[in-house]
Amino acid sequence: MASRGASDRFLPPSRHVDEPYRLTPQLARRVAVLGVLALGVFAILFFRLWALQVLSGDRYLRAAQDNQLRTLRLEAPRGSILDRNGRLLVSNVPGTAVQIWTADLPEEGRYRLVQRLSTILHVPVARMTAAIEDRKNDPLTPITVKTAVHEDQVAYLYEHRAEFPGVSIVQTYLRSYEHQALGAQILGYVGEISAEELDRLRGESYRGGDKIGKSGVESAFDKYLRGRPGVAQLRVDSLGRPQSELEVRAEPHPGNSVRLTIDVGLQRATERALRYGIQLARNNENWAANGGAIVAMNPRDGAILALASNPTYKPSIYVGRVDPKKLEPLVDPKVAKERNFPGLDRAVAGLYPPGSTFKPVTALAAMQEHVLTPYESIQCTPTAVFGQDKQVFRNWNPDVNEPMTLPTALAASCDTYFYEVGNRFYQEGKQGRTRLQEWARRFGFGETAGLDIGGESAGLVPTPAWRKATYKTSIDRAWNPGDSIQLAIGQKDLLVTPLQMTRFYALLANGGKLVTPYLVADVEQPGSNSSPTVVLRRFAPDPPQPVGLDSTALGVVREGLRDAASLSFGTSVGVFGSFPVPIAGKTGTAEKWNADLGRLTDQSWWCGWGPMDNPDIVVCALIENGGFGGEAAAPAALKVFEAFFGVKAGAVGAVPSD
Repeated sequence: MASRGASDRFLPPSRHVDEPYRLTPQLARRVAVLGVLALGVFAILFFRLWALQVLSGDRYLRAAQDNQLRTLRLEAPRGSILDRNGRLLVSNVPGTAVQIWTADLPEEGRYRLVQRLSTILHVPVARMTAAIEDRKNDPLTPITVKTAVHEDQVAYLYEHRAEFPGVSIVQTYLRSYEHQALGAQILGYVGEISAEELDRLRGESYRGGDKIGKSGVESAFDKYLRGRPGVAQLRVDSLGRPQSELEVRAEPHPGNSVRLTIDVGLQRATERALRYGIQLARNNENWAANGGAIVAMNPRDGAILALASNPTYKPSIYVGRVDPKKLEPLVDPKVAKERNFPGLDRAVAGLYPPGSTFKPVTALAAMQEHVLTPYESIQCTPTAVFGQDKQVFRNWNPDVNEPMTLPTALAASCDTYFYEVGNRFYQEGKQGRTRLQEWARRFGFGETAGLDIGGESAGLVPTPAWRKATYKTSIDRAWNPGDSIQLAIGQKDLLVTPLQMTRFYALLANGGKLVTPYLVADVEQPGSNSSPTVVLRRFAPDPPQPVGLDSTALGVVREGLRDAASLSFGTSVGVFGSFPVPIAGKTGTAEKWNADLGRLTDQSWWCGWGPMDNPDIVVCALIENGGFGGEAAAPAALKVFEAFFGVKAGAVGAVPSD
């Protein structure tokens, strides 16, 4: 049984092998030779690895450190901004920037390096350390420390580059505002993208360190202006120092140009006119006159021809070597208030009671609601009494006492005439007390106008429901006769922007259609000597919308505004009576509480258009704290008409004005 088991387990015996299961001397020699060879190979490999790591480790480490490949984002030149005739408003100039790569900053001595860099570049240490801390989770995105670096500073950093690991010098593009402060609120400015903006614009190819428009056209049309960045690679050593030439993998594509609707010549004339109006107000002892706005618009399609706000600022203060002191009026609330908020675009965001420039709204609403017939006579008196408490309401002109029709009341701006109209709305009961407001909203008040660069205020059209929701005591929450009466002359709680008033007067000028104002005409690919400019996208204006006005009612109001600028009793005849182009328009003097002075001050208004019957331009001027509308705003508006039509008015005479 044992032999059978053995033969079952092992291979059968071979007749060529005498002792098949014994290790012979020949086989042992072979195994020994193979073992020696294997040990030799492993010994050689081990020695080589030891040599690489121990004997030559430092040399190869340096080689690896000197062979780091860094991917760089190449800034694209930003597109230009042009006026309607193709004249440059904003362009680019080359500049030099200093950046910090946080991944390359040394762990030891980092703060000393930042201190030295601060001394050289005159950038606060706190600002740089805060930026480094903000980017601690993004070490491969450089931090731009300063742009528009002086050539002496650049030369020093180049000479001592070994002492500033992680610091690089790059070429950049700086915005150049060709006309300094001209159109500042329209154009806006550019800055480095913030963390909040990055989060909001996630998915739109923005990266940390990118430049982005912060306000105005620069912001609203950033996607057209910014272009497409390129990509390059660069070999650097462990200190971030370049070890090769820059290898461009994808060229940056410049941004496209944006053409505006404004005319740079008219814009300049409008800003001068605004300063002139402010100075006129001061000459008339309205010492608090310190700002204002003028809007000029094409009444047919809403194209903005000029838009001025004062005080203003220079967008260039955000370019290059930013001086914190110069930024204070724009970013420090206390200093901004002292300087009367130069960053506020009063033309689109400033809120004011419109005063008598609102009377055409009241007139149209009254005729549409059959509260008033245009040629009925209402006595224009020095005072009028309304309400159970016999409240006295005064006319701006204490010497008048005569019956007037609607055109005459508009031309002479009779307050007591419109007090009566406002009281009629009140006496219509609950529904009647909101009908004037409903028409005001139909004319574009109480909501933004839809300007393409944004930044608008909606204003306020007060209603009984608004008073009830806003105030707490029963007395304040009640809508009284005085509320309707003062609303009829554009006073008390009513608030509008100069742009809203311009839009309404465009409606009067164009036959009753509400336009949507716009500032950007098209986006263009700039041409060259061999290729013309190509319009990539044209922004067609929204079609003007009819508001349902009766043509007869509109004609009556237009007649009154023509008489206001041309007949002897008109409130602006002294300004426009001798102008060669027939003008129609309305003065306004609106009381507004001035917290700094602790009293009511008069806001000076004038809005109108020309030529009267075939209008090409509508102008609305506001002078803050400027007194009577005919004494400051109307002369300022005249300067705009003179520039637009290229003709001069005769001598300005006495101004009978509200």
